[in-house]
Amino acid sequence: QVQLVESGGGLVQAGGSLRLSCAASRTIFSINVMGWYRQAPGKQRELVARIFSDGSTNYADSVKGRFTISRDNARNPVYLQMNSLKPEDTAVYYCKAEYLGSAYWGQGTQVTVSS
Repeated sequence: QVQLVESGGGLVQAGGSLRLSCAASRTIFSINVMGWYRQAPGKQRELVARIFSDGSTNYADSVKGRFTISRDNARNPVYLQMNSLKPEDTAVYYCKAEYLGSAYWGQGTQVTVSS
C-alpha cells in the first residue's frame, strides 16, 4: 500500500509559477514510477510528467520546457515545478505511484490559472 498526499495548488495569473508536492508513505526509491496527472472539467485525466526509479523522466508535449518533475533523493516528496502557466493548465492535479504492479492515487490538488 502507498498513500499519497498532494499540496501546493492554488490560483495564479497566466505566466506565473507554482510548485506541487507529493508525499508518499514509503521511500520513493522503492516505487517504480511516480507521476503527475491532471483532469480538467469535462476532459479525461491525462499524463503531465513521470519520474522513474532510475531518475529518468518524460513529459506531455504540452508542458515540455515549462514543467519539471523532480524528487528529493530517496525521501519524500516528489515535486512538479510549473512555470509559464497558461489558462489551459487549469485542472485538478493528481499524484500517482506505480508499485509492485498496482497504481495508487492521491486526492488531487486544484490549480487555477487566470488570464
